[in-house]
Amino acid sequence: MADANNLLALLQRPLEPTFLPKDDGKTVIDLPDEFLTDRYRPIGADLQSRFSNDAEQRIPVRQVTTPDLTFANGIDRRGSFSLFVPKHRDAAAALINLFIQQPDVATLMSVATYCRDRLNPVLFQYGLAVAVQHREDTKNVNIPSIVSLFPDQFVDPAVFPKLREEGAVVQQENRMVIDIPPNYTASDREDEQRLAYFREDIGVNMHHWHWHLVYPGDGPDAVVRKDRRGELFFYMHSQLIARYNMDRFCAKLKKVRHLTNFREPIVEGYFPKMIRSSNNRAYPARAANISLQDIDRIDNGTIVSVNDLERWRDRIHEAIDQGFVLDAAGNRIQLDEVKGIDVLGDVVEASSLTPNRQLYGSLHNMGHNVISYIHDPDYRYLEDYGVMGDVTTAMRDPIFYRWHGMIDGIFRRHKDLLTPYTAQQLGNPGVTVSSVGVQLTRPNTPANVLLTFWQRSQVDLAAGLDFGPQGNVFASFTHLQHAPFSFRVEVNNESGAARKGTLRIWIAPKVDERGTALSFREQRQYFVEMDTSTVTLNPGMNTIVRRSDQSSVTIPYERTFRAIGTKSVPTNANDLAQFRFCGCGWPQHMLVPKGSPEGVQFDLFAMVSDYEQDSVEQELDPNAPCNDAHSFCGLRDKKYPDRRSMGYPFDRRTEDTVRTLQDFITPNANMKSATVQVKFNNTVIART
Repeated sequence: MADANNLLALLQRPLEPTFLPKDDGKTVIDLPDEFLTDRYRPIGADLQSRFSNDAEQRIPVRQVTTPDLTFANGIDRRGSFSLFVPKHRDAAAALINLFIQQPDVATLMSVATYCRDRLNPVLFQYGLAVAVQHREDTKNVNIPSIVSLFPDQFVDPAVFPKLREEGAVVQQENRMVIDIPPNYTASDREDEQRLAYFREDIGVNMHHWHWHLVYPGDGPDAVVRKDRRGELFFYMHSQLIARYNMDRFCAKLKKVRHLTNFREPIVEGYFPKMIRSSNNRAYPARAANISLQDIDRIDNGTIVSVNDLERWRDRIHEAIDQGFVLDAAGNRIQLDEVKGIDVLGDVVEASSLTPNRQLYGSLHNMGHNVISYIHDPDYRYLEDYGVMGDVTTAMRDPIFYRWHGMIDGIFRRHKDLLTPYTAQQLGNPGVTVSSVGVQLTRPNTPANVLLTFWQRSQVDLAAGLDFGPQGNVFASFTHLQHAPFSFRVEVNNESGAARKGTLRIWIAPKVDERGTALSFREQRQYFVEMDTSTVTLNPGMNTIVRRSDQSSVTIPYERTFRAIGTKSVPTNANDLAQFRFCGCGWPQHMLVPKGSPEGVQFDLFAMVSDYEQDSVEQELDPNAPCNDAHSFCGLRDKKYPDRRSMGYPFDRRTEDTVRTLQDFITPNANMKSATVQVKFNNTVIART
């Protein structure tokens, strides 16, 4: 049986020919001569002997019937690839289908090897990564961190010449770490630059890419049709906006102004300072005060008008107000309180599950396109899309949050039409939460105070430096980090018998950027999920302690930035289980808002809801690898593990009499809040 991990060799150094050695020169893929491209076939024998002498591992690739790749015609091997461009999405769906259909790993290895040197590398990597995650015989293969494969999409290109020089001149053991400077896209004259640490965080952008890898919008139905996929699209992006606004308040910036008027100039500019290594062209900038224009791109067939966006948005609003969408046959699909948000998510994103693309269009995806081609809407200047055209780079641009704020507003329009939760839906008779708080792990620290600071970490970029040095080449980058802490919740079970509950912990800002207190109606939009867990309550008082690194939202640094290559895979069974799954999850280092040097106060909220109303009937393996970031990513091959609406209990409006968080909590003994303070220390600490 072929080793599924051999597929990982195909992911390294995406633009290098497949016959070049992988894994620091230790692994060679033995190609049939017919698999070589036209350029290399005449000198195939010389190449195979030249590059394979020192190999410790040889991966044989058997001859197969070569697949028809005409679905990718027009997508240049050294051009750009975007999941927002319909032609590119169709090609990706066809490629995923091709890889999924292969009968076994050995055949998949052969077909993928043939495809690798003939397709755009980002298309190839995406198609293979999605297929590997969804095939039964490959789903335990560890997809490497995308920053190590395509560093050009995440880091300042000024470091690449330094990395290549260091790797070419200096022996492995003496190589220096090359530092990626923070804040390289604008000066502090630009107010939005105060949030650059958030928008340009490598882990944040990798989370966005990996989520779309786990939840592709097009492809085989079995791959796309996952439990509550549309609702998860809403919830994950909604939480991004809430987190971003929370950090904006810390930086004394007002909340994101939603991009609701498609005709007015966009005041914010963005100059990404990034280069596509495939063709050595810069990602185009977007100057300030440019307006959206109709797109007619002859290079990839993308045609969409601003009027299209307005029409689709208005039709979706109308459907929400009427309480139903129409499918392609004219049948009504009710937007009820259980399935409505899920249907709406499929409509707004416009995944292949949308019930009526002709009527409701593709608002989310085409909006990304209209913004990303704003500088060259008709291909007059032969410019490619800007950062908004790619899921790996879109979150860098301030306009991403304005666009997704508008998208979130559509979902909230639906949510606000639902009836408020009843006392029965919110309550949990016999359970009283008597206190909630946080405590730093360090001894002798005050309660309910969290600390944030800068941390300098390292990432190995060698696997993405095509035609670069062998061995490791490390770059260091600076990111936000928080001191480790625990949530501590006291719960009294007065029922006289042991029972289960779901502990839900949230945090929200108390005030806006001016220090003005938020009403509960406003604050409700900014609640950020910190952790959700199933707890067993013994009769009497229970003390529940949850460490910050156990959060159901986040994944640890080691999985966000996991290395590539066979020697980087752990051999210990427990470590291997931690290493697996897909790397999907919010980065642990961004769990806590930045705060400020003088301290910013937040409301910490905890509730224990009724497990009977929360639980989902399915077999759960408590030792299943990496099911720890289920809040944003769900569980692999399973139903979403919480029957409640995502965002419960803050996703619906309340009665007008509820004006403060305390008004919301008072009738419900199973809820409690506390004030916590987040203090930021402007120092840089190296990761040990």
